[in-house]
Amino acid sequence: MSLRTLLLLLGLIVVLQGCRNREDPAVDLKSQPRADSLSALAVTDLASRLGIPETDIEVLSEENVTWRDGSLGCPRPGMMYTQALVEGSRIVLRAGGRDYSYHSGAGKPPFYCEDPVSPAPGSSAD
Repeated sequence: MSLRTLLLLLGLIVVLQGCRNREDPAVDLKSQPRADSLSALAVTDLASRLGIPETDIEVLSEENVTWRDGSLGCPRPGMMYTQALVEGSRIVLRAGGRDYSYHSGAGKPPFYCEDPVSPAPGSSAD
């Protein structure tokens, strides 16, 4: 094989790689969380809790919020929490026609909140 043919083949491979569609057009990228995102962690947890595939879970929203206190919007009866505003996030997932709320903040991963309360006024979610 001549050098010219080899270079031509190499150039063709490079061009074809650049033209290849790297995203499956059938996948709705808006509803699919990135693998390293907080919503991906929440989806994985909910799928495990419900015993369903992650693909059966829709991410309705993921937003930055300011929680009113250390409960991160998920206070439990009898517990005491720091009384300071805490930056975090709220993720809302849907599975089987039901919505599920996940909260995070203060460096903690998202956790399921069965009885959520609203974030502080002025939050992006307010």
